[in-house]
Amino acid sequence: MTSFDDREKAFESKFAHDEELQFKVNARRNKLLGQWVAEKLGKSSADAEAYVKDVVMSDFEAPGHEDVLHKVMKDLKAAGSPVTREEVCAVSERLLGEARTLVMHEA
Repeated sequence: MTSFDDREKAFESKFAHDEELQFKVNARRNKLLGQWVAEKLGKSSADAEAYVKDVVMSDFEAPGHEDVLHKVMKDLKAAGSPVTREEVCAVSERLLGEARTLVMHEA
């Protein structure tokens, strides 16, 4: 194998690893956001757990984070919560950093 082939294989491996880590970080952020929203909605532990799963699964509807934001904003609005989109986005950003830290410590 040539040096070029080795570098290419190493690059592909690193890319796959980085993508897997980012997926885990996003999923953890969505879980934490779901827990935060469930608390705002006053859900009991069993209902909160189911809600968190729904939030995590909503991220698979479309690329990006917008589908998750849409779901939680729709749910908050339906419950009459005064939480704004800006607040949800700020919390989501904060939780992204927290999720990154948690995932990196697990890896």
